Amino acid sequence: MTTIPTVVITPSTAAEAYTRNAPGSTSADGLGSFGDAITQALGEAVQTGHNADDQAMKAISGGGNLTQVVTALSHAEMTLQTATAIRDRVVQAYQDIMKMPI
Repeated sequence: MTTIPTVVITPSTAAEAYTRNAPGSTSADGLGSFGDAITQALGEAVQTGHNADDQAMKAISGGGNLTQVVTALSHAEMTLQTATAIRDRVVQAYQDIMKMPI
């Protein structure tokens, strides 16, 4: 038979937990608010596109590896498709909210 551990929550520990997770504060993984997470994701998507462009330019100039070029372009295409799908979902959610009666 196992015993269930007891957790005691005091007001000070609750306040500390709230300040760690308060809006505008950064969490342990380095992400802050939702806007910061979106900005970081968009920056990484743009960087993926730049990487694909760089690989393509290397291939055109004769110095790139074809496998790396195809991989970079596939990754950029998948990133663009993901960003487009997320955008479509956000627009659909906004439209659904706007259709709700007040």
